[in-house]
Amino acid sequence: MAELVRQLPEISERVLLLELNHRVNNEFASAINLVSVAAVRTDNPEVKAALSNVVELLHQHADVHRALKLPDRNAVVDATAYLQALCRAMSQSKLDRAGIKLVLAADVVRLHSERCWQLGMIVYELVTNAARHAFFEGREGEVRVEFSRAGATARCCVSDNGSPARTVRPGRGLKIIGEMVKNLGGQVDRSFGANGSSFSVALPFVGREQQANRSLRGEYHVEAGRRGLHHAHH
Repeated sequence: MAELVRQLPEISERVLLLELNHRVNNEFASAINLVSVAAVRTDNPEVKAALSNVVELLHQHADVHRALKLPDRNAVVDATAYLQALCRAMSQSKLDRAGIKLVLAADVVRLHSERCWQLGMIVYELVTNAARHAFFEGREGEVRVEFSRAGATARCCVSDNGSPARTVRPGRGLKIIGEMVKNLGGQVDRSFGANGSSFSVALPFVGREQQANRSLRGEYHVEAGRRGLHHAHH
């Protein structure tokens, strides 16, 4: 048996992640199908409405999962379009239902696809933490994602206008963020105050990103999200 195990080919982490993503997609599809069938079969209008709401929510969470999918190829991509899709999915699946506005203000920035994916994971964790732990105390809750170019660096800041919870301590998610930023060769700064918290991540452009972003000088677009992203002005 030990000899057989040693002869098994090694499977890369990338292949395992792609397979895991495929299985999760299948589970979402199965759950959506089961609840949809139950909604069609019931004659009770209240039950039908509740089940239809569950189907919509499952679709929205599946959209977030698809937005966080490991990229299929290694290329320089539009990181701003990627964050736009991610923020839209997060707004529809989580923040809208909590009455929290999610705003994206961004330059056009290009990153290698896998670095872009890791940045998306960081933004997802920071936005989720802000929505979960900030106390908005009667104010309209807002989480803001700002993404910009600054010379040879991409900067991403996630901030909120709520007071931090006194009892919440940095958990596993923030530790993972720190490791991911370190792996990307970047730095992270944090600040907490009565009027809000912010996490700022600075990532140096590497390889083909440098040339790709030099050619984008002066371009930007801004979008704000709540119940379907709508256009705003820089």
